[in-house]
Amino acid sequence: MTSHEGLLTHFSTVVGLPSLSGAFLMAFPALFSIVNPLGAALIFAQVTAGHDRRACMSLARQVAFYSAMLMLASIWIGGLVLSFFGITIDALRIAGGLVVAVRAWSLLQAPETEEARKQAQASQGGSAQASSNMMGQAFFPLTMPFTVGPGTIAVAIALGSEGPPGGNHIVFYGVLSLAAMLVAAIVWAAYTYADQLLCLLGTTGTRIVSRLAALILLSIGVQILITGIQGVVLSSARSILLMAG
Repeated sequence: MTSHEGLLTHFSTVVGLPSLSGAFLMAFPALFSIVNPLGAALIFAQVTAGHDRRACMSLARQVAFYSAMLMLASIWIGGLVLSFFGITIDALRIAGGLVVAVRAWSLLQAPETEEARKQAQASQGGSAQASSNMMGQAFFPLTMPFTVGPGTIAVAIALGSEGPPGGNHIVFYGVLSLAAMLVAAIVWAAYTYADQLLCLLGTTGTRIVSRLAALILLSIGVQILITGIQGVVLSSARSILLMAG
């Protein structure tokens, strides 16, 4: 078996799809659903209402950049942080799956409440600064926690922890990074054209999109949880067999 085929076999086992695209098809929907750039863009439009168009575009670009950096850092070094604290990958999968599933369930039940909470976070952070210093809001609160919150970071770390052993992890992380950068690009586009998106979708359309994204996110959270439980069961069974032998 070639190294490339071995890598594909690993992805098939971890992600559940028989090719390198499996990693991307797992990572992109997970990150896109939990970031929810379309729903967040509508709130971004409300928070930046009345500001100069050029300043809003610069702010959107800065938020997208910070979002990409946070997701990439979580993917690439999140596993090292876990190792430092002695947290196993399976424990992260179970915890991350629960966090994602609970968050998705709350979004599925009441996306309006989640939108109101995010808007309050963004507005609260921005009220302390003048309009002329709007760029000061780019990282907090518009990037963290408004766009990339704890749930997104947990998902990114969980995805990064699936990396294969040996040198092949570079390719795996590259695929995940591509998904993260694509999500960040969508954030930039959605925030840049938030006003047009607000007119196009409207309140009802936004809630429909939010509920569909929440349903996908719930499924992904359950899948991550199942993978973690399977890992714990297999590890326990392996230990029992070794002790019995």
